[in-house]
Amino acid sequence: MKRAAWFLHPVFIFVFSILALALSLFLYIYWYVEVSLRLQSVIKRFDLDPAPFFSLQTWVVIVVLSILVAIILLGILIIFLYNMKILHLYRLQHNFINSFTHELKTPVTSMKLYLETFKKYELPREHLLKYIDYVLDDVGRLTANINRILNLAQFEGKIFEGAFANLDIVRLVEDFCENTRQLFREAVIRIYNPANTSFHCQINRQLFEMLLMNLTTNAIKYNHSEKPEIEITFTLNDNTLHLTFVDNGVGFEKREAKKIFKKFYQIEMPGKTQGEGTGLGLYMVGHIAKIHKWRVKAESKGIGHGATFIIAIPL
Repeated sequence: MKRAAWFLHPVFIFVFSILALALSLFLYIYWYVEVSLRLQSVIKRFDLDPAPFFSLQTWVVIVVLSILVAIILLGILIIFLYNMKILHLYRLQHNFINSFTHELKTPVTSMKLYLETFKKYELPREHLLKYIDYVLDDVGRLTANINRILNLAQFEGKIFEGAFANLDIVRLVEDFCENTRQLFREAVIRIYNPANTSFHCQINRQLFEMLLMNLTTNAIKYNHSEKPEIEITFTLNDNTLHLTFVDNGVGFEKREAKKIFKKFYQIEMPGKTQGEGTGLGLYMVGHIAKIHKWRVKAESKGIGHGATFIIAIPL
C-alpha cells in the first residue's frame, strides 16, 4: 500500500512526466540529426539534389512539434500547481472542521455539565449565580462562533447589512469598548488619541464592529499573561489615520505576519491546544479592511512578545 501511494504521489507523477517528455524531445531531435547526417552522406556519395530531402517544411514541423511539447510541459506544470493548491486547501479545511467542532463541543459539554448539576443538587444562590455566569460565558462563546460563520458567508457574498456612512471612528471604538465591557471584563483596554480630535471616514458600522470584536477577542484569547492588556492608539500621518492595536499576548514569528490573514490559517505556537481557534478571525479582519479600502498589517517580535495590528485608513 505504501509503495502504491508513493508512485501515485503528485510530485512523482509530475517529475516522471517532465522527464518522459524531455527524453522524447531529446530522442526526437537526436534521431532527426542522425538521419540528416546520413542523408547528407548519401547525397554527396551519389551526387543527388538535396532540395527534396531538406525542405523548409521539415524545419517547420520541428518548430511546431517543439511548441506543442512546450505547451504540454506548461499544462503539466499548471495541473501540478493546481493539484497542490487543492491539497493545501483540503488540509486547511480539514483543520478548520476539527477546530470548529472543538469550538462548538467545548461550550456545549460545559453547559450540559452545569445543567446536570443544577438538576441533581440544591445549590446556594451564590454558587448558583456563579455557575450561571459560567453558562452565560459558554453561550456567548457558542454564539460568537456561530455568528462568525454566518458573518463570513454574508460578507464573502457581499451581503452587508447597513450602508457606509461618514462616522467618527474614535467614537465608534469608544462605544464598542463601553458596550462590550462585560465581555472583556478580565482584560485592560486603553484608548489613546494624542491629537484629541475626531476622525471621520466612510464606515460600515456592523462590519467595523465585527473587525473590532475579532481583534479584541484574539488579543485576549491568545494571551498567557495574568492580565491581558490592549492598547488602541489613533495617530495621523500624511492624511492617513493609523489605528493600532497592541497587546501583551503570545505574539508570533515574523515569517507568519502575512500568512495569518489567510482563510483557515492557524499559527502553531507553544501552549495552544489542538483544535483551538478556527482560523477565521484575522481572515475576516483582513477582508473587512479590504472592503473599506483600508490596509492592515501585523507585526510581532516573536513568540512571547505580543502582537501589533495596524490599520491604515485614508482620510
